[in-house]
Amino acid sequence: MPLDDHSGIKLTKRAIDLLETRPGQNYIVFDTELPCFGVRVMPSGKRFFLIQYRFQGRTRRVMLGMYGPVTPEQARRQAMILLGQVKAGIDPAEQRDSDRMAGTIAELGKRFLDQYVPTRCKPSTAAEYKRSVEMFINSKLGTKRLAALTRADVSQLHFELRHIPYQANRTLGVLSKMLNLAEEWGLRPDGSNPCRHVKKYKENRRERFLTGEEIAKLGEVLDQVESRGEESRAAVACIRLLLLTGCRLSEIQTLKWEHVDTPSACLRLPDSKTGAKVVHVGQAVIGVLNDIERVEDNPYVIVGTLPQAHLADMQKPWRRIRKLAGLPEVRIHDLRHTFASAGLTVGEGLPMIGKLLGHTQVQTTARYAHLAADPVKAAVERVSDRLGTFLVKSRTAIAESTTGLTGQNMG
Repeated sequence: MPLDDHSGIKLTKRAIDLLETRPGQNYIVFDTELPCFGVRVMPSGKRFFLIQYRFQGRTRRVMLGMYGPVTPEQARRQAMILLGQVKAGIDPAEQRDSDRMAGTIAELGKRFLDQYVPTRCKPSTAAEYKRSVEMFINSKLGTKRLAALTRADVSQLHFELRHIPYQANRTLGVLSKMLNLAEEWGLRPDGSNPCRHVKKYKENRRERFLTGEEIAKLGEVLDQVESRGEESRAAVACIRLLLLTGCRLSEIQTLKWEHVDTPSACLRLPDSKTGAKVVHVGQAVIGVLNDIERVEDNPYVIVGTLPQAHLADMQKPWRRIRKLAGLPEVRIHDLRHTFASAGLTVGEGLPMIGKLLGHTQVQTTARYAHLAADPVKAAVERVSDRLGTFLVKSRTAIAESTTGLTGQNMG
């Protein structure tokens, strides 16, 4: 590609419009005021702004855009910025090549789901990550160049999901993880994650605990739907085990008979959200397990409809059961909350509740702190009522004595 054989000119709109085209040949005209800033004239008549400079002994060239959509003033400003980087020891052409290799946010999301998630995340987490990437991140930022993503872009995505704050925060977390990996993979500079300082929305955690009356009603409904054959025995057993163990749904759904240690009254889970753990159980749980019929060639306690599979969908039967029990707003996870509440009610402390639930962090159990005071409050009321009885008796006796004295004086 031959260079310009003209003398330089100041690149203004008028001057560029007057540049001739050459059939089968393109050439470059450089600006007289800003060295290394030029315009390439193509045989088709199109013109493109560029900078051409030497970096570490090599001639480098970066295109700035096509004349027309980009004005000479805009191109000149951009050229000044990039040439300033060259003076500072930064090669804009190398940065451009890195940006091209980095690709788009959608391409980063695909690599994240293909390379990171399968080996680092549990199935339930992987499903949530996939949902966040495909439904929320790609739909808003998928075509955005990874290198061009800014904090303003991230803030806008988070703001547009403000009507679903929980999902907005989860999506922000997934995007932040993706961008941290982009730095690790050399696709973005270290410390450039634009998710930093984007403040999460406040989440109002749902703290729903079943009362004794509600538990009794749920138990009655479970007996009814099981005896009538309206729900599978596996689904009914699953709900009973969730309430009696405080386990997470995935832990009971994937529970295998080989994990059940009846002599030691415990469940030895090889994997859970917090890793391998032992769940100690009471006789009520052993009773439920003994009533479950084992299915030949199926290793799972809560069997599904397919051979050698566990029951995959508990939401549909739970919705039907909770409706019959008059508990339309209660989630399956609230059974775990109820287990924690019951433990505090009988006087167990937060550290013990944390152990029973398999929490690895004190902060996770701390959400139940307000319930820990309930047994104390009940005790205070009993003592206060007892003392109050004597106090009332004393006041009554004084009043009667005073009335008697007054009557005598009047006499």
